[in-house]
Amino acid sequence: MSDVTYRRPGLVARDRVFRVPLRHDDPGAGEIEVFGREVVAPSKQDQALPWLIYFQGGPGGKAERPLSTSAWLGRALQDYRVLLLDQRGTGRSTPANRQTLAGLSTAEQAEHLSLLRADSIVRDAEVLREQLIGDEPWSVLGQSFGGFCALTYLSLAPEALRQVMITGGIPTLTGHADDVYRAAYPRTLRKNDAYFARYPEDAAIARRVVDHLAENEVIMPTGERLTPERFQALGIQFGQASRFDALHYHLEEAFAGDVLSDTFLRGVDAALSFGERPLYAALHESIYCQGTASKWSAQRVRAEFDEFDWSRGGRVNFTGEMIYPWMFEQDPALVPLREAAELLAAKSDWPHLYDLDRLARNDVPVAAAVYHDDMFVDRDQALESAQQVRNARVWVTNEYEHDGVKASPTVLDRLLAMNCGDA
Repeated sequence: MSDVTYRRPGLVARDRVFRVPLRHDDPGAGEIEVFGREVVAPSKQDQALPWLIYFQGGPGGKAERPLSTSAWLGRALQDYRVLLLDQRGTGRSTPANRQTLAGLSTAEQAEHLSLLRADSIVRDAEVLREQLIGDEPWSVLGQSFGGFCALTYLSLAPEALRQVMITGGIPTLTGHADDVYRAAYPRTLRKNDAYFARYPEDAAIARRVVDHLAENEVIMPTGERLTPERFQALGIQFGQASRFDALHYHLEEAFAGDVLSDTFLRGVDAALSFGERPLYAALHESIYCQGTASKWSAQRVRAEFDEFDWSRGGRVNFTGEMIYPWMFEQDPALVPLREAAELLAAKSDWPHLYDLDRLARNDVPVAAAVYHDDMFVDRDQALESAQQVRNARVWVTNEYEHDGVKASPTVLDRLLAMNCGDA
């Protein structure tokens, strides 16, 4: 473990680098680095504060970089020393991407990527906890996929946890990826309805864009073609309150005369490129797999929803966080991982992530925010799973979208109050 400390207004940060086994079941298989940024309020730097580890959303998302101490982080620093974890393969942890995996065979790439799921992330966290605080338990805050990690933590090492807070991140504990997407497509359609109710004139612009892309070869700034299906993927922005209107601002500058504008194309590239988060695409369906193969679930299930077929004419509906095999043919950051992604989609021997018996006996306080209209995580599936976790309390709210914990300190404040019996 090595560290560097620096100060900025509102916080003191210490950058820490840890060595962990690549395979926790085989320490002789080599090591990787895992990065964590310790953050504390300046006035409490020398105090013996309890620790809180933050699991970022994803998969494949590095921890947020603290540009301010607003929202959840500011609230957490009132009581905790916070560890912002770059989950293995992301950020300043040993990266896993087209460049670092280039020297491996396709099978080796797939094997390496398969070791980056929640079970390995949790075992990394246990190594970090032992080095930082020994046998002392710590608290967990899991956002989105980070909530999946939190429930895996409760399954693998509940003795390590003082309390758990989950925001927009209770997964199905037993469902197949097909179940996830059969629920996700209708939710995404409702977000489309809400968007076009707000911006009815955008329906004609979106149709014009799709027709133009179908009839012309439009090249993105990074050299690849923009297709109608990739344009539809801009709907991923509908799931966060802070990004819901972003599509409108893309569309209002879409055309420069009869061609798509540079402003539009650069904005689309920034919104859709997986260059900064290739693991989000490579691992996305695997996070739902326990002893089953996903077999490109989102692509197969999409065929059940004609509303997303742009070629039928009418309104163009945008997709959400679905990952499709054609993305590994169109995005330069993903093309070199295409064959490995195919192996992951066919892989059926994924280990289980959740211990249902242990969760049913859970004694660790768990408080979860379930967003009523969450586009990314199904409300009904989340509530069904929460009923299987003993000692879990749920707050269902339509005041926030999926990014609620980053939008207001009220969310974390409410969960902390729930865990200590004040709410």
